[in-house]
Amino acid sequence: MKKLCIVFRQGPHGSAQGREALDLALLSASFEQEVSLVFTDEGLLNLLNHQSPETIGAKDYIATFGALPLYDVDTILVCKDSMKELSLVEDDLKLVVEVCEPRMIASHFSQVDEVLVF
Repeated sequence: MKKLCIVFRQGPHGSAQGREALDLALLSASFEQEVSLVFTDEGLLNLLNHQSPETIGAKDYIATFGALPLYDVDTILVCKDSMKELSLVEDDLKLVVEVCEPRMIASHFSQVDEVLVF
């Protein structure tokens, strides 16, 4: 089984990268790849509760993050420094995540076969 880590670095509504990253995660997990997710920089904004992307004419894919446990995507890491920069706390996020120091995220990268950054 291949281990894949998908890194979300872009905000949710400025480009299609967040949707593409989520689609890749779900597709890979459906083919029995071990998938983990890392959210850093503005990528953290993908996880915010109470988003209404339809108000700006964007498609709502954020609700699809709720399907991750059904695909056995259980490892979801969030950069602690990015949380501080964006003044966010865990209660602001839609999913249960593990908040990590950047060095722990770097260590995680060394334990997977591929890291894909979106």
